Amino acid sequence: MLALIQMGEHADQRIDQISGGQKQRVAIARALINKPEVLLLDEPLGALDLKLRQRMLIELDLVHDQVGITFIFVTHDQGEAMSLADRVAVMNEGRIEQLGTPAEIYEAPRTSFVAAFIGDSNFFEGAVRESVDFEHVRLAIDGFPDVRAYNDKGLSAGDRVYLSVRPEKIRISREPPLASADHNVVRVVVEDAIYLGTHTKYWVRADEYRLAVEQQHNRFVLDEEPIRWKDEVWIHWHVDDGFMLERYAESDEALMGIPPQRVGEADAPPEEADG
Repeated sequence: MLALIQMGEHADQRIDQISGGQKQRVAIARALINKPEVLLLDEPLGALDLKLRQRMLIELDLVHDQVGITFIFVTHDQGEAMSLADRVAVMNEGRIEQLGTPAEIYEAPRTSFVAAFIGDSNFFEGAVRESVDFEHVRLAIDGFPDVRAYNDKGLSAGDRVYLSVRPEKIRISREPPLASADHNVVRVVVEDAIYLGTHTKYWVRADEYRLAVEQQHNRFVLDEEPIRWKDEVWIHWHVDDGFMLERYAESDEALMGIPPQRVGEADAPPEEADG
């Protein structure tokens, strides 16, 4: 078991002579040596620093593959749940809001709570104005231009709808994009821009909505003029990149502190995700 957790060379050391990350590995070995059918890991990495947590996640994944038993991993860190789990259960006040693969949870959340808990998202509340084609509808949103969305919920004209769009799905540019029936295009004003190395995060305002937008730095030219605060720019996203939600929980509205039709971006609620 020590070999499995890569601690064989420390076999003669006392537990108080090894590091925090090594102690965590020994704790896992102690649990696994009894050959359980299920291993419960309750916030196992909470006391470790960021780099050590990331390394321990990789080691946990390798151990899981080798022993071949079910791990139930309880965590408040959505990144841990998404990177380690085969299935994720997002819990809200003791109730499972959604259970599915990490991709299903992130790309197709059923409720606003799930959408806000797993990553950032922009929320819109409105009503179906009309059907555009067999699969898409046009939405009338208070304080925002009409947008088109994929109608996976089978809604009809007049039905209320809640729509969510992830920040990384939205593109931002100084020039208006080419007209396309596949994209929503909106003129906005930049309220803030934060350079984060791998990407820049923008907060932009369109009418009464404040939205988050993330631009990946696949190519970054230092002598190119960046988009700055107060610039008037364009944002656009594919009509299939917005997802409709089954419901907008009252707890979300209370958390955000503002009416849902004025919500642009929600912070993640302080609940748990079990992966």
